[in-house]
Amino acid sequence: MPMNTANKLTILRVIMIPAFLLVLYLDVPFANYWALAIFAAASITDTLDGYIARHYNQITDFGKFMDPLADKCLVFAAMLWFVEVGQMPAWALLIVAVREFGVSGLRMVAADKGRVIAAGWSGKVKTAATMVCVILMLLPLPGVVDQICTAVIVLTTIYSGVEYFMKNADILAEAK
Repeated sequence: MPMNTANKLTILRVIMIPAFLLVLYLDVPFANYWALAIFAAASITDTLDGYIARHYNQITDFGKFMDPLADKCLVFAAMLWFVEVGQMPAWALLIVAVREFGVSGLRMVAADKGRVIAAGWSGKVKTAATMVCVILMLLPLPGVVDQICTAVIVLTTIYSGVEYFMKNADILAEAK
C-alpha cells in the first residue's frame, strides 16, 4: 500500500532532524539561521501532516506512532544542542524528558484499559510555547531571552504534566 501524504510529511520531519543538527555542528556561515529555517520547516510539516491526516482521513497507526515521536525528537534535538552550548541548563531538559515519558506511559496504561487520552489544552499550549521558545533561542538575542524561554518551557511543561496526571488519576489508581 503506498504511503499517504501525512505520513510522508512525518518522515520528512524525521529526516530534517539530523539536517538541523548537522548545520549546527558543522558551524556553517549563519548556522543558527539555517537551523532556524530547518526547525521552522519541520514544525510546519507537523501542523500540515496533522491537518492532512484529519481532513483527508489519512490517520494511520504509523502516523499515530511516528508523529508524536518525530515531534519529541525534533524538540529534544534542539534542547540537547542548547544544553551543549550552555543556553539551557540540563535540569530543564530533564523536566521536559520526565514529563514526556510520564505522559507517554500514562497513555500506554490508558490504552491498555481501552481509553484514549487526547492532547489537552495545556499540552497544546506547552507545545506551541516550546516551539516559539526554540525559535527565539536559535536567534542571536540577549542571554536573558534564553532564561525567559527556559522558564516558559519548564513552567508550561510542569503545568501540562500535572494537569494530565490529575485529570487521569483514576487510570493510575486502577493500575495498582
